[in-house]
Amino acid sequence: MSGRDPRHLDWGRRLAAVAQTGLHYAEGFDVARYEAVQRVAAELLAAESDADAAELGDLLGAERGYATPKVDVRGVVARGRRLLLVREAADGGWTLPGGWADMTDEPREAVEREVAEEAGLAVRATRLLAVVDRERRPAPPLPFRIYKLLIACEACEPDAEPRADGVETLEAGFFDPADPPPLSEGRTHREHLAIVAERLADPGLGAHLD
Repeated sequence: MSGRDPRHLDWGRRLAAVAQTGLHYAEGFDVARYEAVQRVAAELLAAESDADAAELGDLLGAERGYATPKVDVRGVVARGRRLLLVREAADGGWTLPGGWADMTDEPREAVEREVAEEAGLAVRATRLLAVVDRERRPAPPLPFRIYKLLIACEACEPDAEPRADGVETLEAGFFDPADPPPLSEGRTHREHLAIVAERLADPGLGAHLD
């Protein structure tokens, strides 16, 4: 986004949210008006992210109901002072294991499933460490706002070795949060690791809230 105004990406997201919520309630001619707003939002977002406007239009059009942030769950599994990270097939960067929370899952179920799928470890979610806003730290642009739930998890078998699934994740291992491998920053930022490491070291600290 070099040479571009980051406000334009924010405006595109806001227009997309207005259009989605408007379409949820609209009737008659208002439907066409909000669809037009949605197309403008897609064009603005595409211009600011080098994405395809038609594909973004389809993505925005697939969203239904009142517009709210999406929820991403991330499992924080510690071994001593090191944290479990997995290497994403999508971009080759490392991240806390996790992903979108499914509509049918409770938060605990969602994060336990994600860690099992991406790192091959059975875990038990124990407490919420942080709720972070993806927009607060540098990351590749996306058309939606995302809140991340960073949840502490205990391995059911403490000595079990993690293993990548070979599809979504390519490697898995434990790393010093102060010196991690190259991160997939849209999924896990260095500051996220610092936040959770601080709370694991001092259980008396409350959950971080952006």
